[in-house]
Amino acid sequence: MDKEQSVVEFYVLCNKLKYIIRTGWLEWNIKSDRLESVAEHIYGTQMLAIAMWSEYHYDIDIKKVLLMLSVHEMEEVLIGDLTMFDVDKNTKKQMGHDAVAKVLGKLASKEYIQNIIFEFDECKTPEAIFANQCDKFECDLQCKLYDENGCVDLQSQQGNKVINVDAVEKMLKSSNSLSEAWLKFGQQKYNYDANFRAVSNYCLQNSILLNTSSDNVEK
Repeated sequence: MDKEQSVVEFYVLCNKLKYIIRTGWLEWNIKSDRLESVAEHIYGTQMLAIAMWSEYHYDIDIKKVLLMLSVHEMEEVLIGDLTMFDVDKNTKKQMGHDAVAKVLGKLASKEYIQNIIFEFDECKTPEAIFANQCDKFECDLQCKLYDENGCVDLQSQQGNKVINVDAVEKMLKSSNSLSEAWLKFGQQKYNYDANFRAVSNYCLQNSILLNTSSDNVEK
């Protein structure tokens, strides 16, 4: 296979991520003109990483983090967006690694990219720990945006298999909205550091929608 074919085949495969909708928003019957795709989630994690690195001065290789986040969902080209309620963690990891090997095909940098993904999944290095927090917290932020835009109706959840899960049901009962429950669940489920937890708490206490006519947005 020549280089030109490798480039095009890899691009065409990964382009599919633009059209794979994030499963959680479908499960929660989010009502919006368009729902977030996996590719948009990837972009969101990268922008969040830049902001967190900028404001909290993490001693990490931010370029490596951005590469890690750019490829961390590559598996979903073939296996789709599986949630924690669809398959156990270890099974998903193996499915993901098998899928990544196929997506990367015969790219010259296949081994390097696979190792970046393995590092992300093992979540032991400073870059991987930071990237994983960005991955999880971006979802919390997106839920908050959907909620503030009036896209969530907790009274209209026909077919939602997640809403009756014990941990989810308990969190909803102690919250005033889906996004509040989502943010609290994130804090309990994932090992956010003090900085991510501070931003999460800010979101619990404030609206995060930007007013484009506000002085907060530079023209």
